[in-house]
Amino acid sequence: MRLTIHAHLDYAFPAPADVLLQVEVAAQPDQRLETQSLTIHSDHPIRAVAGEEGIGQRCWARGEGRLVADYRATVSISRPTTVLSALAATPVALLPPETIAYLLPSRYCESDRFEPWVQRRFAGLSGGHMADALASWVNGALVNGADGSAGRAGALETFAARRGVCRDYAHVLVALARAAEIPARCVAVYAPGVDPPDFHAVAELWLDGAWRLIDATGMATPEEMARVAVGRDATDIAFMTIFGNATLLAQRVSVQRGWGERNGAK
Repeated sequence: MRLTIHAHLDYAFPAPADVLLQVEVAAQPDQRLETQSLTIHSDHPIRAVAGEEGIGQRCWARGEGRLVADYRATVSISRPTTVLSALAATPVALLPPETIAYLLPSRYCESDRFEPWVQRRFAGLSGGHMADALASWVNGALVNGADGSAGRAGALETFAARRGVCRDYAHVLVALARAAEIPARCVAVYAPGVDPPDFHAVAELWLDGAWRLIDATGMATPEEMARVAVGRDATDIAFMTIFGNATLLAQRVSVQRGWGERNGAK
């Protein structure tokens, strides 16, 4: 699967502020960057730094008056279809060291608060069977839509409200998976068919020796996702973190299958 990606950001700044951008697709074995460019219109120097787990990169910029960023990429995805229920569980004591942090509660994924509920509701399940059941529950229990939290809701609040956007779905699935002793992390991705078209958040669970992408909203499939960043929760994978204040002027994200705009398609 080849994806053509275009992201455009335009923000106004009432006072100078540092900005941490995280919009570039990560170069990984299962997603090959064919073309990529990030243009930032700024009078200040730009500095790139590695992303969490060494996956992808962030970019420091300076917002002063106005900051415009334009990102384009063509990515070839080579990721086989996986049947979750066929994947084995790994006992926590045998997990790789780098996965252990993703068993623990984080700011927006209060997994310790869900342990009794998960143990009762999904008794007898483990590994891929548990992951499949959790993802199905989140997809069926939540209503896709803004809940007025302005991006501040954690998994517990979303669980109670039964409503949220993609990052909320990811938070709940990650929290439930951790409560079930499955390492889980949040992932920022580009994917076609997301409604509304925007930066997208999904979950990734450690099963049978590898990380497995799962979109609990059901809008994207692993075979069509391009990872941008990974982390404990939305704090780590935000496409833009502003150390100050800014006003959104324009923001557009387009993800198309094939060559898209590069070959003239609209």
